Amino acid sequence: MSSTTAITLIQQAAGELGLTVPTTAVGNANLDVVQLLALTNAVGYELLRKHNWQALVKAHLFTTAYTSTTGTTTSGSAVITGISPNTTGLTSAYQAVGGGINTNSQIVTVDSPSQVTITQAASASNTAETIVFAKTQYTMPTDYDRQIDYTHWDKTKHWVLMGPETAQQWEWLVSGYIATGPRIRYRIFGSTFQIWPPQTTVTDVLGFEYVSNAWAASTLGVAKSSFTVDTDTCIFDDRLMVLGIKSKYYQAKGLPNSFENEFLAWLDIAKSNDAGSATLSMMPKVSTVLIGYNNIPESLYGL
Repeated sequence: MSSTTAITLIQQAAGELGLTVPTTAVGNANLDVVQLLALTNAVGYELLRKHNWQALVKAHLFTTAYTSTTGTTTSGSAVITGISPNTTGLTSAYQAVGGGINTNSQIVTVDSPSQVTITQAASASNTAETIVFAKTQYTMPTDYDRQIDYTHWDKTKHWVLMGPETAQQWEWLVSGYIATGPRIRYRIFGSTFQIWPPQTTVTDVLGFEYVSNAWAASTLGVAKSSFTVDTDTCIFDDRLMVLGIKSKYYQAKGLPNSFENEFLAWLDIAKSNDAGSATLSMMPKVSTVLIGYNNIPESLYGL
């Protein structure tokens, strides 16, 4: 992360534009400074989406959860009563799984320590039936901006999670007869990470990588999604930020934007240098890391 502060970036841009160089930006009543601060944040917001900057890539891990209970269902009623031991910890992120309970029956409300209401009425009446409440909706990271595709894994089983499922695929899964299997499927929906099928017997560690929206930080290192104090810093290259401010200033004033091409060229350089790139071969060959003719013994085969 760059140690250059927001006010320093604005001062540099103002000086290059031939404007009065401000001593402060946040809280400054001068309209030009107000605009420069807004444009500086705009550059940060847009650069965030231009590339998966390595400084913003994070890994998120969470553990699936379930609670095994007993309860009473009544045919035609969406209320489960007599839950034992109790409903502690249950929320609308959990589904009910058990005899007489239809597939995809999410908790609507936790009515009391021994009662919940679910989204679908029970199809049969059962007393002291084993009911598992499995969590299927998990909170996304607070600084989540976007996912990085094909990084979603069941860390416990060492299987790739299948998804993200489309709305049509998801409804086929949660509504159809064939709804379960050995692999966990996922969908990001309603600002939550949703999994299917409900995990009712084991807890697995699931994880994925994502791009954080916290491109700025305070002097204490607290992550932020914009400049709100003059001493805030950001993860982007200083020169890239200054060129972006200048380009946006000209654009906002309706002037011929002679800085845009320079900004875009600097952006290409910053992206290419951000995390390195793989070396590509014009004549790739099959890896010999695993078993192959190079590492098979001439005899005995290790016996």
